[in-house]
Amino acid sequence: MSFMSEFKEFAVKGNAMDLAVGVIIGAAFGKIVDSIVKDLIMPIIGAVFGGFDFSNLFIALGTVPEGVAMTLDSLREANVPVFAYGSFLTILLNFVILAFIVFMLVKQVNRLKKEAPPAPPAAPPEDIVLLREIRDSLKK
Repeated sequence: MSFMSEFKEFAVKGNAMDLAVGVIIGAAFGKIVDSIVKDLIMPIIGAVFGGFDFSNLFIALGTVPEGVAMTLDSLREANVPVFAYGSFLTILLNFVILAFIVFMLVKQVNRLKKEAPPAPPAAPPEDIVLLREIRDSLKK
């Protein structure tokens, strides 16, 4: 079997296609969660804590040149090494929210799955039935 025909057989299998669709939808879903955190949750946290913004939490690890503003973007443009723990906290919050949503989704899917009805008990073998009939007739 040639390499291309093997690859074609693999690529058109149901599992590979399902995986590809899952990755694409997952990437889009990640962007949605990122927007929820950045555009909805973080502004509310900022309003509650008086203008607090995680993205501006950083520590400059090098000397800051004259005239460079002390913002994360301007320090990065000036090639100053920064310890941007605020960005990490934002990404961590994205992960927690995404993990919670996936957990709730899996929980609902599992709840909606119909459990297979229990199999009816198998009929006893013919010799067992005959022995039971003999026993019952001897009891009379």
